[in-house]
Amino acid sequence: MLNKKNIFSWLNFFKKKSLNNNNKIINNDKNNSTVNSVLQSIKHTKNNFLFKIKKFFLKNTLNDLFFEKLEEQLLQYDFGVFVSKSIVNNIFKKYKNNVLKDESDIYLELKDSLYKILNKPILNRDIIVKSTQHNPYIILLIGINGVGKTTTAAKLAYFYKNLGKSVALSASDTFRAAAIEQIKAWGDKISIPVFCKQYGTDPSSVIFDSIDFARTNKIDVLIIDTAGRLHSNINLIYELQKNIRVIQKKMSANPNEVLLVLDACNGQNSFTQTELFFQHISNITGIILTKLDGTAKGGIIFSIIEKFSIPIQYFSNGENLSDFYKFDAKDFIESIFS
Repeated sequence: MLNKKNIFSWLNFFKKKSLNNNNKIINNDKNNSTVNSVLQSIKHTKNNFLFKIKKFFLKNTLNDLFFEKLEEQLLQYDFGVFVSKSIVNNIFKKYKNNVLKDESDIYLELKDSLYKILNKPILNRDIIVKSTQHNPYIILLIGINGVGKTTTAAKLAYFYKNLGKSVALSASDTFRAAAIEQIKAWGDKISIPVFCKQYGTDPSSVIFDSIDFARTNKIDVLIIDTAGRLHSNINLIYELQKNIRVIQKKMSANPNEVLLVLDACNGQNSFTQTELFFQHISNITGIILTKLDGTAKGGIIFSIIEKFSIPIQYFSNGENLSDFYKFDAKDFIESIFS
């Protein structure tokens, strides 16, 4: 174990290391503003999400028991059994083979292991090209009840509006009480049109006609808010499949993005939800993670991504419209380990 008088020097040394296989020094000048933005945006998350990694390394002596405790910490913060064991076993093996020499090596190896899980290819959302028929870029939001899809739809619309895109919202949740009023209120607040019909209307009909509305008004981005699905009601999943078929027929293509909205506070339940949608919806392109500032169970995202290979596209961590960010694996891990 390193002595206490220089332990903070090696903790500070970690910040200079990269997130790649060789742990080389990186130049952060190019992304400084982005990193600072993420640091600011998840400042509360750092206190709740994962565990106090530096505190853990300071408290525990490096021996075989150290690795058991590390696995326990990962399990405590909902990394799941498979991911926790896989990460710790790989680190322990390298330690036993003298590839990792001390705490600083292990710290960096943990950091890189988490980064590699999160670092999945994501769509280039900055490039949205309208065809000559003025087809909109269609984003379909899916998820269970109560994860904040409608608010997320508004935040995503506001995000694209600030990119200079024309945006419309489609209110296809025609069953939940006050769902249409809620999304219309958001539309009024951010000056974005909302296409809607009466309660009880077939959601597929709303989606079909909202695409015509978007074409007629030369809308760049059409964001479709769907009704929440419960894992106990498979008929609602079939209805969602029908929604996607309608888009495929109307556009002669899949939705540009199908984004699964997950509540970071739901822990293992989020894994179950992802499994449900993954089994029945074949073209999920990404995850939007909400309420990231209110959880100590956020480790579940590593299990979800490792199992299903669905990248996180965005995350949200506040009530304001602007509390919505593009997800970057490197910046996110740097923020946690800073």
